[in-house]
Amino acid sequence: MSDAARPYLVFSDVDETLITVKSMFDFLHYQLVRRHGAAGEEEYERITAVIRRRAADGTPRADINRFYYGHYTGESVEAIGRLADDWFTERTVSTRGFYIDSTREALAAHRAAGAGLVLVSGSFPSLLEPLAREVGADAILCTRPLVADGRYTGEVETPVIGEGKRAAVLRQLESRPDIDPRDCWAYGDHVSDLPMLELVGHPVAVGDDAELRERLADRALGVRA
Repeated sequence: MSDAARPYLVFSDVDETLITVKSMFDFLHYQLVRRHGAAGEEEYERITAVIRRRAADGTPRADINRFYYGHYTGESVEAIGRLADDWFTERTVSTRGFYIDSTREALAAHRAAGAGLVLVSGSFPSLLEPLAREVGADAILCTRPLVADGRYTGEVETPVIGEGKRAAVLRQLESRPDIDPRDCWAYGDHVSDLPMLELVGHPVAVGDDAELRERLADRALGVRA
């Protein structure tokens, strides 16, 4: 890993990079079924069918992200937070394979070496904060739903996806002039993580996204040339 004498940051995507599930959808299913039973299952299937159609039609991922958060309009932030804590506890206690072990072990090794760990995700704080505590993350860069009077409005600030991830990571790096981005690491599983991965000297592809691995290999060759 990086020279122990030089401070560095490690940026990690979350869904299918650090954990095996897509947190937003796993939680959506969890809370709908827990609160509404069979009707919640039907609602989840309806929502995800719309999302699949939009994705197939080429709808940008940031717009799909906004569509997702629209389903929390009027929900109590406190109530969703309690459900999120229950979701995280159930998944980590009763679900085998919740974490991608190779990534979690790598992040733990970075932490032991003194690196600062930053989680980067299109998911939202209620789902990410318990995870950050568990893995010892120092910061979370994520999509933040807007709140008014303790309830979600259904709107979000800039989704932290694709170029949104790049912008968030870039701001984090710019806030740390003592750190050289070439010493930093980043982990991602999808080609949409590439804008973030390209900002650091040590990008790591998790999983089998062939396009991501090919793009990172081409980048490495270009750097060596």
